[in-house]
Amino acid sequence: MSGQGQSYETDARWTAVDEYTLSHLHPSTRTTPSNSTLTHALTNSEKQNLPNIAVSASQGKFLQLQARLLKATHILEVGTLGGYSTIWLAHARPDVKVISVEVDSHHASVARDNLTHAGVGDRVDVRLGAGVDVLPQIAEEVQQGKLGKFQLVFIDADKENNWNYVKMAIGMCEPGACIIVDNVVRKGQLAVDSEDPRVKGARAVVEGVGKDDRLDAVVMQTVGDKNYDGFVMAVVN
Repeated sequence: MSGQGQSYETDARWTAVDEYTLSHLHPSTRTTPSNSTLTHALTNSEKQNLPNIAVSASQGKFLQLQARLLKATHILEVGTLGGYSTIWLAHARPDVKVISVEVDSHHASVARDNLTHAGVGDRVDVRLGAGVDVLPQIAEEVQQGKLGKFQLVFIDADKENNWNYVKMAIGMCEPGACIIVDNVVRKGQLAVDSEDPRVKGARAVVEGVGKDDRLDAVVMQTVGDKNYDGFVMAVVN
């Protein structure tokens, strides 16, 4: 839900709405993660020179609520970055377990620190490596019964492999599970047959999901603090 590979398109109205609604709908006095925890994750990631491409707070809350609606106890994330979205997911419920895949060793180290500070280090297993290499290993663990099947998958990694990640994730999911793929609208570029490999990756996942009888999906366009973008939300039949 961040704009990786894009210049941000901003609008003061979008930011104002995010700030107003979050102040009422995510008060730290009665919700988790706390705003101080979230701020620490972002500040520490910035200090460690991670790119500013994490989901916005509203998008993180959306992911957390999706996990709660699904009563998810097993969540798969592809693309950890500094663990900001991971912190939201890991606070969905006390018994949730998150496996998050990150290709960059520095990002993974920062994420682990942020997750420990957030008090959810024991709920998250950060796996280091490229998604195309790590996901088959996780799939084998699921098949062997070492890991439970997933109720929610959040994909926010290299856009060129969007469809590959979805194809690998389907077999690891329970019926009724939700797969969310971030950053597919790309300021409207999704509707244009572009040579940009990220746009091609976005179009590939939309078209691939549409042809796959195992999935039923929609693309939701979004605006907010971060950008004009959107995501695929697919349900596993």
